[in-house]
Amino acid sequence: MTRYADRLLADGERVVLRTRQHWLAPIVQGRIQLAIFFASIVLLILLGNIQPGGFQMALTWVALALLLLSIVWLMKVVLAWYLEDYLVTNRRVLKVEGILRKRSADSSLEKINDAVLEQGIIGRMLGYGDLDILTAADKSVDQYRMLAGAQQFKRTMLDEKHALEEEFTRAPTPPLRAVPPAPAGPQASPTRSLTAEEITNALGNLADLRDRGAISVEDYEAKKQDLLGRL
Repeated sequence: MTRYADRLLADGERVVLRTRQHWLAPIVQGRIQLAIFFASIVLLILLGNIQPGGFQMALTWVALALLLLSIVWLMKVVLAWYLEDYLVTNRRVLKVEGILRKRSADSSLEKINDAVLEQGIIGRMLGYGDLDILTAADKSVDQYRMLAGAQQFKRTMLDEKHALEEEFTRAPTPPLRAVPPAPAGPQASPTRSLTAEEITNALGNLADLRDRGAISVEDYEAKKQDLLGRL
């Protein structure tokens, strides 16, 4: 069956790495439920050694109710953990959580500046860690707690970011719409007027060149004013 995260992928997007929280995470998150579970079992054992009576019967029903509640609660925690999807694709980092109500959050690779990974002694031994993804402003945009294979996740994310940047660098720069130069001399004709569509396309190409660093902001503004003057 197709997982929910797979249906969020765009055309041409492929999954490079898929993981979730470490198997220890549901145990930590469900520690209260586990405490109630074991306390209920101990209470039932103790009540079995008490002389039957009204008080003993009432406590038995309470213990059974707590036992059932803790089991259902633990199943919910484990199911939520199982349905998690933490993906690294060739375009972004994607996190999907939730059982019936899904929550997805993603970070584009080109906007990621760095990632801070924290691992304690137990985390290094068992292979999990806390990962914070940072933008260019050094602001955390997403957090992954008790992430399984945290080192590999960070390494894969940065490798895909580097590959994406190289792909942008190798991509050919779209040429601007060529405008034939006016002939020199007294018979030179005035600069040809452009249509609104031609100017829009030219401005889009100029903005792309500016974003790639092929031209400076000053060159962009000068050419922009020149194009707008041809309307």
